[in-house]
Amino acid sequence: MACDLHELKHVPLFALLDDEEAAVLASQVEMKRFAPRQRIYKIGDTSGQAYVMISGRVRVSTVDEDHQEVVVDEPGHGEFFGLASMLERTPHQTEAIALEETTCLEVSRDDIAVLLHRKPLAGMDMLTVLGKQFHASQQLVRLRAGRHPNEIIEGEATFGERIADKVAQFGGSWTFIILFGALATAYTATNVVLGKSGWDPYPFILLNLFLSMLAAIQAPVIMMSQNRQDTKDRLRGELDYDVNRRAASDIQGLARKINLLYEKVGDIEDVLRKK
Repeated sequence: MACDLHELKHVPLFALLDDEEAAVLASQVEMKRFAPRQRIYKIGDTSGQAYVMISGRVRVSTVDEDHQEVVVDEPGHGEFFGLASMLERTPHQTEAIALEETTCLEVSRDDIAVLLHRKPLAGMDMLTVLGKQFHASQQLVRLRAGRHPNEIIEGEATFGERIADKVAQFGGSWTFIILFGALATAYTATNVVLGKSGWDPYPFILLNLFLSMLAAIQAPVIMMSQNRQDTKDRLRGELDYDVNRRAASDIQGLARKINLLYEKVGDIEDVLRKK
């Protein structure tokens, strides 16, 4: 279907065109209508077409390495989708499906070439659109990137916190217990043998002082390390929540696809009954 010049003027990318240039472009591009759940293009499609949203809703998605569907974009009025693949003449890396009755402008590389020839400044608008899509992809990667809680905590740890972790790790090991027992035994045995000439005779007042000072210092250091462990546990809980939320979303997506398959099978059965 031919494009309406009035609709073309409402597309931000073409808003700078004058009436004559817009009329030329309108004679080249086509207006396409898509039914609900109709696929506009699929991953690997080499049709070389891009689309501009006029009305309706479209979901643009891809599949990650875990074979999970990732929603890349839901373009608004006047926004392009499938533009990068059309400009590079490469297969589409995403899949676009109409969620409801949708109207789009179908644009080819030749249409863009004519546009740039007649209105070179429109290229800056196109770069702006691509920049927004690039930033959206970066944000998506940041949100979906797997975060290891230990790496995050260690990256933000101060020198004092690292020392506290080392002290707590050594103080809670068998090495510390055996070493402490051996030193205490040697200390008391030496002073018992020396008797009153020892530097710390029974009841070992100096040793008790050292042990009290050690306990007074060790307790807050261990508490510091314990607080960092609590932070790690909270971060792990947040990551587990994100994973569970994604899993629930994937399950809902599978349920929707199964329901759509049931509907398609029902439509096929109705057609076969009529025949």
